[in-house]
Parts: sequence; C-alpha cells; structure tokens
Amino acid sequence: MSLLEATLGGIAPADAGAAASARSRQARLTKPPGSLGVLEELAVRIAGITGNPVPTLGIGVVFVMAADHGVAAEGVSAYPREVTAAMVRNFLAGGAAINALADFAGFRVSVTDCGVASDLGTPPGLRIRKSRPGTDDISRGPAMSRAEAIRSLETGIEAFEEEWSVGPFSLAAAGEMGIGNTTPSAAIVAALTGKPPREVTGRGTGVDERGFERKVAVVERALAVNRPDPSDPLDVLAKVGGFEIGAMAGVMLAAAARRVPVLVDGFISSAAALIARGLCPRAPEYMIAGHRSVEPGQAEALRLLGLVPVLDLGMRLGEGTGAVLAAAVCRAACAAHARMATFEEARVPGAPEGGAP
Repeated sequence: MSLLEATLGGIAPADAGAAASARSRQARLTKPPGSLGVLEELAVRIAGITGNPVPTLGIGVVFVMAADHGVAAEGVSAYPREVTAAMVRNFLAGGAAINALADFAGFRVSVTDCGVASDLGTPPGLRIRKSRPGTDDISRGPAMSRAEAIRSLETGIEAFEEEWSVGPFSLAAAGEMGIGNTTPSAAIVAALTGKPPREVTGRGTGVDERGFERKVAVVERALAVNRPDPSDPLDVLAKVGGFEIGAMAGVMLAAAARRVPVLVDGFISSAAALIARGLCPRAPEYMIAGHRSVEPGQAEALRLLGLVPVLDLGMRLGEGTGAVLAAAVCRAACAAHARMATFEEARVPGAPEGGAP
C-alpha cells in the first residue's frame, strides 16, 4: 500500500458525538444563544475534528511548500521566476511575512523545496523533496506526470509526519511560494468547479490589464490543451497543477488522518484543498478557511468546499499568512468554550435549556 493510499484510508468522518456535546455545552454557557457568532461554530467544528468536546489548541506548524512553474515563461506574473528561490532563502533567514506572523501566532515554520528551479543547496531548516526544477508549461502540455502528481501529494504527507515526529502539534496551516502559481490554481479551480477561466482568474502578484488578459488566455489554453478530467483529481493535478499545490493537498490529507485542524490559506491553498477533497470527500470536515482572498477564484473554491472564511483582511500574499492569523480566532473560540461557566455553574437563574436569562 502506498503512503497516499494509507493516508486516505486513515481519514475517518469527523466525530459527530464530540461536536454534539460541544454544541450542547454552547447552549448552556452564560450568554444568549448564538451571541458569540462564528466563535461558537468554530468551537463545535474543532470539537468534531479533534474528537474532544472541550478542545484546546496549542502550538501549530505552517507548512510552506515552494516550487516553480513552467507557465511563468508566458508572462503571467509581475515578478521573475528567480523570486521563488530568493523567498525560500528569506523564509529560512526568518525575514518573510510568514516568519513574523507565525512567531506572533504560535506557529513554527516548516519549509519544503518541492520543485524550485534553482539549486538551493542544503541549508539548515530546508526540507528538500524536489521532484524536478519546476513543472512544464501547462499552456503547452501537462504540468507533470501522474506519478509525479502522486509524489507531490506524498511530499506533503511526509512533511507533516516528519514534523509530527518532532513533537505533536494541534494546528496545521498550508502555505506556499511559487512565482506564477495563481495561474495553475485558476486552472484547477476552473476544471473542478466548471466555472469559466475569466471568472476564477485574478491578478496574482498585481499584473496590469494586458497581463491579466494574457493570463486568462493562458488558463483557457491550458484547459483546452490538457482537458483535465474533473472526476479524477490526480488527472487535474498532473495536467494543470504544481508540485507545491500537490504538497499542500498532502498536508491537508495528513492533517485529516491525524485529526488535526488544518487552516486553508488563500487562493492557491484553496485550490489544493479542492484536490484533497477530490481524493477524499471527507477531507473538508477537517479544514478551516483562514481568510477571504481578494483573488476571485477562491470564493468558488470555498463554495465547493463548504467553507466560510474566518477573516476578511484584503490579503493576497500567500505563504500561509492569512491561515496563521486565523489561528488566533480559533484559539479564542476554544478558550471561550472551555473557560466560560455554564448557567448551572454560575447559578444564573431563568435560563431553561440553556436560553438567555
């Protein structure tokens, strides 16, 4: 049995009993029912994920998966491909936005080279799982082989398990780095949602109007040339995906198998989540959408995943930044759920069946 098969086989449904117990507790806490809004739903969701009716959230790990894309040669990004390698070095040096925000949010940063075009050497802290130096140009043919698609998924699973062996963690976040990667993400979302490329393609790093039109045309051409099968997520990943996108999907599947809440970041992470969902329809039960990206395709991806973003801050950086910020809200939800007194404990009268006094 392959690592991917074993992981998929280990994903059970979320614990409905724990979620029901958590919902019952919410009804008895000293507040009007529903008055904490999303915090209440998060506490119940995390209870179902972890199997603990009163969950607590400690340290997290944000997995930053890095790879390059042959389609970058089509002029779909405002930045050159060399930026991918430079940013990986920045992650390792602790100088990127994700480093600052992860430190603030109680996450350790795990960086994996899944297919960066440059030779990064063997610096401390870098997990090297390079399939090859970048995918092929999806506007001219498949991004990778089916075997490479499976390998990219297993790269994410391995990264998760290696971090787990260092010490268990109670939150995971899926982030990425790869110049040009909003283009394959748009192709994945279009393929799996059936939406026209123009509706799910955004400006990524900030391309101008001509760049945007070129990008839409590239996504349209990629879908026409490759004809990815929406009923086969491995086919979609192989034909129009990316090594880091597959690795993020692998992280999400591994998190589900370990019953760890996994925070989905922005557009690219949401495209990876669609691949994970295609491989295991139960996988979204373990996901929490960290934030609403300004990329238009994310809304379609989240609709299919059945997820509502925790935050809406106008962000579009990637790296896992929005995901780790949302962790603070998740921790707050669990803290309120665990620490508030019930009406019975506080001896507050006049609250039948947990209603407001």
